[in-house]
Amino acid sequence: MEALEALQSYGPVSLLPVACVIITAVITRRAVEALLVGTLVGSVIVAGMGLSGGAWFSGAATGFWTVWFNFTIAEIGDSAGYIIMFGMFGALIRLLDDSGAALGFADVGALVSNSRKKTMLFTWILGIVIFIEDYLNALGVGVAMRTLTDKWKISREFLAFLVNSTGAAVCILVPISTWGVLYSGQIEELGLIEGMHGIEAYARSIPFMLYAWIAVLVVPLFCLGVIPLFGPMKKAEARALETGKTFPDWYYEGGSADEMTAAVKPSSAWNFIVPMVVMVIITLRFDFNITLAVIVSYVVCFLMLFFQKKVKLGDFLDKLVIGFKDMLYVTMLVLIAFMLQDVNDALGLTPFVIKTVAPVLSPALFPMITFLIVALLAFCTGSFWGVAMISFPIILPLALAMNVNPFLAIGAVSAATSFGSHACFYSDAVTVTAASTGIRNMDYARTSIPLIMVPFAIAIALYLIVGFVFA
Repeated sequence: MEALEALQSYGPVSLLPVACVIITAVITRRAVEALLVGTLVGSVIVAGMGLSGGAWFSGAATGFWTVWFNFTIAEIGDSAGYIIMFGMFGALIRLLDDSGAALGFADVGALVSNSRKKTMLFTWILGIVIFIEDYLNALGVGVAMRTLTDKWKISREFLAFLVNSTGAAVCILVPISTWGVLYSGQIEELGLIEGMHGIEAYARSIPFMLYAWIAVLVVPLFCLGVIPLFGPMKKAEARALETGKTFPDWYYEGGSADEMTAAVKPSSAWNFIVPMVVMVIITLRFDFNITLAVIVSYVVCFLMLFFQKKVKLGDFLDKLVIGFKDMLYVTMLVLIAFMLQDVNDALGLTPFVIKTVAPVLSPALFPMITFLIVALLAFCTGSFWGVAMISFPIILPLALAMNVNPFLAIGAVSAATSFGSHACFYSDAVTVTAASTGIRNMDYARTSIPLIMVPFAIAIALYLIVGFVFA
């Protein structure tokens, strides 16, 4: 309980920025503008904190711009590595596409994916295989499979769902992934489970990461039609099957469709496979430094293509510049989403919600309420590791004090953050997924979130049952 008391929050007002983001996104169907509104509202609140009456209005009116500007400058400085990483992702994607390397891999994949359902299942399997890092998963699977899914008239929206369903949900189930290493370290640092290393405690909690298991296992059921598609995703798939338009309708406006039909000859599949393998190796070798990994992968890919005379020396910088340009929207979206996280932290959103819920917890309801609250916090804030870092020091002592299985508590928190990564339409994971599959974040939100509610509802029910069984 000491951890709870140490956390500061501004009470119910901390909910306003997130509420504004969700309402604006629903009305406008635009992500950047919605996030921008949230950061501005939060800055007004921060600027007016500590003031009252007429002083609040004058202070908020004159000070919010300075607060917002400071958040902006601080986040740009803190996120320089992300700017480089996303730009290099764009450069690598552009190089793989324009050189025909992605098409070459697709030709090999076509030997296995020789039907529509097999292509969907192959995408799912590939997502499970690339479990080291969710960014690698989104980039590798998205770029690798979009040619094949286009061939079989699978909508890009459904491809994005397939890709992100095996992102954080798979990473969270593997202790040697970026997620597993981070969470294991946090658990060990707390030192609450005596005589056990953090990695061991994390491994023992994996069976209780119920949402992650269900989110991964439900995908082939959608692919095979065991669980029928519904809502906007059903309409997107009908559009792709009936008209051959695999992209959302906006893509075909203003001549964008012409870009898709540009003549690119496939090159060797090794031009795709080798850079991806190099990226995984560098990621593992250098403490999950994904920025370094994608830079090295880009250089390796270019050198392979250069010596095959597939690209010219001048293309090295040309593709680099074009790649950064391609990812400008993605970079802006992620930076503003991180700013919203900073605003939420300043207002104490997570501490307020946890403080509010903690008094009503009981041993039987503990797993379900923990999962539900942390999941909603992760979705609303777009901060998954951040929410976990705040939640673990509070949830684990509470679980031990209430005689709740600590591994069940770890599993509920971990699974909840994977739901946030899966569902939050302005998160970095969804942004990378949308970029690699060629759609917008709001396309993902409109079509995927209804499907994601299926494993989410099942997980809530199971956590309720497990809570009574282990109480």
